[in-house]
Amino acid sequence: MQDTVFDPVSLTCGHIFCYICACKVASVTIVDGLQAANHKEKCPLCREKGVYESAVHLEELNILLSRSCPEYWKERLQTERVERLRLAKEHWESQCRAFMGV
Repeated sequence: MQDTVFDPVSLTCGHIFCYICACKVASVTIVDGLQAANHKEKCPLCREKGVYESAVHLEELNILLSRSCPEYWKERLQTERVERLRLAKEHWESQCRAFMGV
C-alpha cells in the first residue's frame, strides 16, 4: 500500500484506502469493483466483516490531495494508470481464457 491515498474510498467501518488497495484486500478485481466483494471479507485494520460492498468514493478528498501536491499527484496518476491498465488487461485475459476453456 502507498503512504498517500489515491482515489480514496471509505469502507463502512470508516477506514480509508486507495481504491486499488481496497480491491486487493477484498480479493476482487478493479473491473468487478468493491460491490462484488464477499461479505465475509474483513477490513485489514479493524477486521470488521462486510465493509466493502457499500464503500464510498471520497472525490472531495481526492481533489484536495491533488491540489495540495500537484507534482507528486501528476507522477502518481501516471503510475496508477499503468497499474489499472495492467490489472484490467489481466482480468480480461483471464475471462477470455475461461470462456475459451484454455
